[in-house]
Amino acid sequence: MTTSERGLIGARDYTITRLAPSEAVSALVERHWMVSWDLPPGRTSQATLLPHPCVNLTWLPGTDVMINGVGRALFTYPLMGSGFVFGVKFRPGGFAPFWPGEVVELTDRVRPLKELIKSDPGVRLRAATGIAELAAEAERFLLAHWPAPDPTVALVGRITGALLHDREVRRVDDVTARFGLSARSLQRLFRAYVGVTPKWVLSRYRLHEAAERLSDPSSGGLSQVAADLGYFDQSHFIRDFTRVVGETPGNFEYRNSGT
Repeated sequence: MTTSERGLIGARDYTITRLAPSEAVSALVERHWMVSWDLPPGRTSQATLLPHPCVNLTWLPGTDVMINGVGRALFTYPLMGSGFVFGVKFRPGGFAPFWPGEVVELTDRVRPLKELIKSDPGVRLRAATGIAELAAEAERFLLAHWPAPDPTVALVGRITGALLHDREVRRVDDVTARFGLSARSLQRLFRAYVGVTPKWVLSRYRLHEAAERLSDPSSGGLSQVAADLGYFDQSHFIRDFTRVVGETPGNFEYRNSGT
């Protein structure tokens, strides 16, 4: 896998359902997902996500299908009443073969899919019931507009997989040495295919894990988490976490671990 299931933060007054893609689209698509909620009258909540380095297609009934570029900030979606959002999550770099320019053009932006493909699958999605039917309709649409093979996507997948899973990869220099790329070539590759820098991806994956572990009373606490994630300076970890999540790791741990 090139992305994890981490990144959801805080109380969950919603249900998230994930579905693996078919083999026909799995080279570019990581998964399908659906967030659904049903809140009593007068009650409001929110879904909070620390985004992944992935482009998503999202559809809310009654709207167009949207292209969601990589979001660098904490994302909060307000919830009220009942409803759902369906999404197609591309692998890091997986949307690049569809996009005519560099994927960095989409970073922190949301654009209608019909700007890229002169049709909107929302018409088909409206008749679907449940995530399996939604995914099937989305895949039929994607396959009708499937791009030519691009072997660079697999390289990006191997690099992001190493950033996600390999604890020996702690700096961008570790990536350049392992994959035989210069720092400049790696930066250009991620600008064109992912939309953010490899340093950003490494930091984001580590913060995903930090948030998950700080919510677990058995994690060993803040200092242990910081050390395990490769932060030689705990103050650096505190600054990174606070800047992205919006609160100190100590406060986050207190609120979420039950300690």
